[in-house]
Amino acid sequence: MKKTKLQISGMTCSSCATVIDKSLKKTKGVHEATINFATSKARIIFDEKIISEKEIIKTIKSKGYNASFLKAGDKHADFLKKEINYYKKMFLLSLIFAIPAFVIGMIFMWMKIHIPFNDYILWALATPIQFYIGKRFYLGAWAALKNKTANMDSLIALGTSAAYFFSVYAVLFNPSLGQYFETSAILITLVVMGKWLEAIAKGKTSDAIKKLMGLSPKTALVIRNKKEIRIPIEEVIVGDIILVKPGEKIPVDGKLTSGHSSIDESMITGESIPIEKNIGDLVIGGTINKLGAFQFKATKIGADTTLAQIIKLVEEAQETKAPIQRFADLVSAYFVPTVIAISLITFITWVTFGAGISFALIASVAVLVIACPCALGLATPTAIMVGTGKGANKGILIKGGEALETAHQIKYVIFDKTGTITKGKPELTDLITFGKNKEKDILKIVAGLEKQSEHPLAEAIINHAMKEKVSIPKVTAFKAILGHGIKAKVGRKEYFFGNTKLMKDNKVSLKKELDNINKLEEEGKTVMFLASGKELLGIIAVADKLRESSGKAVSKLKKMGIKVYMITGDNKRTAKAIAKSVGIKNVFAEVLPKDKANYVKKLQRKGKVAMVGDGINDAPALAQAEIGIAMGSGTDVAMETGNIVLMRDNPVDVAKAIKLSKLTMSKIRGNLFWALFYNVLGIPIAAGVLYPYTGWLLSPIIAGGAMAMSSVSVVTNSLLLKFKKL
Repeated sequence: MKKTKLQISGMTCSSCATVIDKSLKKTKGVHEATINFATSKARIIFDEKIISEKEIIKTIKSKGYNASFLKAGDKHADFLKKEINYYKKMFLLSLIFAIPAFVIGMIFMWMKIHIPFNDYILWALATPIQFYIGKRFYLGAWAALKNKTANMDSLIALGTSAAYFFSVYAVLFNPSLGQYFETSAILITLVVMGKWLEAIAKGKTSDAIKKLMGLSPKTALVIRNKKEIRIPIEEVIVGDIILVKPGEKIPVDGKLTSGHSSIDESMITGESIPIEKNIGDLVIGGTINKLGAFQFKATKIGADTTLAQIIKLVEEAQETKAPIQRFADLVSAYFVPTVIAISLITFITWVTFGAGISFALIASVAVLVIACPCALGLATPTAIMVGTGKGANKGILIKGGEALETAHQIKYVIFDKTGTITKGKPELTDLITFGKNKEKDILKIVAGLEKQSEHPLAEAIINHAMKEKVSIPKVTAFKAILGHGIKAKVGRKEYFFGNTKLMKDNKVSLKKELDNINKLEEEGKTVMFLASGKELLGIIAVADKLRESSGKAVSKLKKMGIKVYMITGDNKRTAKAIAKSVGIKNVFAEVLPKDKANYVKKLQRKGKVAMVGDGINDAPALAQAEIGIAMGSGTDVAMETGNIVLMRDNPVDVAKAIKLSKLTMSKIRGNLFWALFYNVLGIPIAAGVLYPYTGWLLSPIIAGGAMAMSSVSVVTNSLLLKFKKL
């Protein structure tokens, strides 16, 4: 399967997106298609053995729309700029003809000023608007008709054509009927103005992407052949040594090789406090060097950099549909044909009751115009664009509309302990020896055993051994016993190092040391044992420091009515001690990595679950949960694993992500309500339901203005999400 992105032009409402979506899904070889009206983009997964990208584009063009490939580096902002400029040009051109038409057809008529050839002048002014400015609506309506459907263009084309051609008939054959040239001219002008304002507002929903793209520096100062050379960013290769001076942006991702500095990573992580960097530390492209000059080795360039990956994630999130969008799509599919039917019924009803053709025409045109479903199509995608963009600015990467919609329904949050509740950088705190064994001897053996281990606690033991300048011996017959520990030989002697389960399996008695063990575990330390045969040689305790914000995160989630759990491979006493220190009452302890997903499943019987882990060994549990939240400062594994990635490694951001989901869903529901309420209320008024009681009939011009403003108001309401506090 291959994935491609296309830029689509010519869509005027969500009905257009639905037409393209349905036609692609019926096309042989297309596995999945997502058409986003708000971004004018399509994401398509297809079997390249059955269909090519060119054939997909041909299919879209056959439906009356234009499509082009989206290559790396193509900017949605450039497409929006063209769209804004197009509608601006059309609006200003239309205004040149519409203003005199409005003055002659309405103001002069109201002032009872009559000028010679009044009707013919209005005809001349309305014609270029109808057929040049309005050409796009006719083409769109024709494309919809070919697809046996109707869209916004159908409503505008029908409504303005009815007013225009009725006026032509009246001028030529029956002047007493009156003409409505100024109505069709002003109507098209207002619709074009609405599309222009809508394009401007849609552009603002993409601000997050534009900001992220603007972070990438254009050049890098590379050291080649012992010379400093300033080169374009595209020419940097992996392995280059790059010099960064104070105040400069770091060009690409890499590892610091000399010097030290304080780096502002706020634009990537949302963390305002500069981060100290020393030799061996990772630096992220796009971040700003605040203090000293340093050199680093480029490890990731181009599309592989953290910034490029973030941009890709945010773009993909903005292009996906939330499940709630299906409701809007369904409504749009039946909405336009229903409106056309209501318009015809309105016309026939008023003519039947003797109101006259002119009156009936005004009412039916008003129905067509006020009911354009643009606002309905924009309600969901614009809110998702703003929501995911706001999250990205705060270091919270939400991978798609579905994740954003699901997060607010979470009832349970499970935190993995190591690297999530704790910092994931444990330190050796206690070493107890037995018999004639000395501390350095025990440390030497344990360090030898752990050197080949991948366990997170191994690093703490190795670091301590190096600090104590202990020579680490070679081991043989190494074997990792999952969830228990390790066994190996140092020389000819076999050793076991691990937890109480390992000691029990090897019949090593711990009865005499229970007081020591209990004391260490009650302090929240992980206790491990070294044994040979059935003899206990030593006890080592390791502690992982808590993240300062873990307690605050738990408190925030509890206030939101969410139950918090902690899951760990530690024994129950240690697990409970750590959980208690951050305010967690519910603990899953002594859980093997492979079993974490099963504990998620158990909770899922009660409600929706979010699993929070470091994205490395928690992948199955993250995948099992409704929402997988990966901590990981932009690590590749975290980017791939979670539905949500927390760039700051801050547990408080779990609560913020859920709150962002709630705020976004609130905006979507509000947008959908007002878009539907506006149409449900507007259509009967436009049809003249109130006329018999109030004598008031909605002018098509007012209907056109209201329709234009409804779309702008929905997008503006979505934009207000930017100012909400998380």
